[in-house]
This record gives sequence, C-alpha cells and structure tokens, in this order.
Amino acid sequence: MPSSPSRQAELARLIARPFAHRGLHRPGLPENSRAAFEAAVAAGAGIELDVQASVDGEVFVIHDYELDRLTEGHGAVRTLGAAELKRIRLKESDETIPTLPEILALVAGRTPVLIEVKSPDRRVAAMSRAVHRALAGYQGAVAVMSFNPEVGRWFARHAPQLLRGLVVTEAGKKWRSMVERHFALWRARPDFLAYDIRDLPSHFAEAQRARGMPVLTWTCRSLADRARAAEHANQIIYESPTR
Repeated sequence: MPSSPSRQAELARLIARPFAHRGLHRPGLPENSRAAFEAAVAAGAGIELDVQASVDGEVFVIHDYELDRLTEGHGAVRTLGAAELKRIRLKESDETIPTLPEILALVAGRTPVLIEVKSPDRRVAAMSRAVHRALAGYQGAVAVMSFNPEVGRWFARHAPQLLRGLVVTEAGKKWRSMVERHFALWRARPDFLAYDIRDLPSHFAEAQRARGMPVLTWTCRSLADRARAAEHANQIIYESPTR
C-alpha cells in the first residue's frame, strides 16, 4: 500500500490511463517494437513492456524466453550476448530487438510505462540491478512489476522510491495458491497488483483493493473483458482496442 500522499499521487499518475499490452501492436507492427510503442503514445495509452537480460547483462525488451516466435533468431535470450541480440530482427519488421534504455529514450516521459521483469528463478539481483541502471535519471511515470516476488523484494530494498507491482494469475492453481499469493505479497511489498482478467472477480484481489491497493488487469481483449475490469479493477492492460 502506498505509504505517503506523495507516493499515492505518483501511483495515481502512473495508472491514470489504460496501458497497451506490449505496445499497440497488430499484424505488421510487432509486439514490444519501437513502432508499437510509438503507436501507443500516439493513441494516448500507457505502455506495458517486458524485459530480459542478455548473458552479459544488457536489458532487452522482449517477452518470450525463446527467440523463435517473435524474431528471426533462435534459442534462449539469456544465452546470447548483447551484440548478437542487437542484430536480430523482429518478424514482420525491419526493426531489431530494442534495449530498455532505447525505449525509455524513445518514450521520454510522454506516457506512463510498466516494465515487467521476466525472471524465472530466485536469482534476480543481476537483472534487477540492470533494470535499475537503465532507469537512472528517467523522469517519466514508471513502475517495475513481475510474477516473481523476489524482483519486488529486490527493488523494495535497493530502490524503494520506485513504484513496483506484483503480477498475479490464479489459472490452474488449487486452494494452496491463496497461501502462495499472500506469501508473494509479503515478499514483494507491491504498490499495486497486475491481475489476470480471467481470475476476476477474485477474493484475493478484492481484499487488496479494500486495503487501498490498486488492481490493474491483463489482458483485456474484448468489451466483456472491459466490462469485468470496470467492476473489479482500477485500470486495464489491453490489446485490440474496441473504442
């Protein structure tokens, strides 16, 4: 929960508009591309993006752990060096995989940015440090978030001024996941939740909203999703805009 009026105001500024999921992408305009982010800015939307680190520690904007679906490359992102990743083109595009500093320079504070840190295990320090370095001096509304509560915990300890979120899905999980979610909440100490739209309404999410913690929801792709989000969340992360 935000701990001060100034932090509450910063959080309100962050979530004041809907977020385009991986940019405002569509056929011919790849997800997490420079063009998709420019399209989101032009549409007046915030930006949600994903980051991973190269083997030598540079932060790249790409969702999948493997390169094959989204790019003309092959293999795992984390096994390749920055120089090699910078040469790999996105499919259906003349663009290459962008770095986080490139995208932050491109956005330049024109719209809020949600940075989802992709980190599948407990070894999050190197990745978190790299994201923190990339954000040094950035003046726009921005937050980091992750499914991995250890990412939130790292930022709570080492960059407590930065807004942070916990990404949550309940899909396919049994009753004990409620305990896991409470543990993740305790570890990450988030300012907001980013919740799977398929899980709303959720007793867990509603309990956090009742405490004053905003709930964002992903990925809204239909009018029905938007109607559900309007009732059970504070803001949407969307694709296929219907307005």
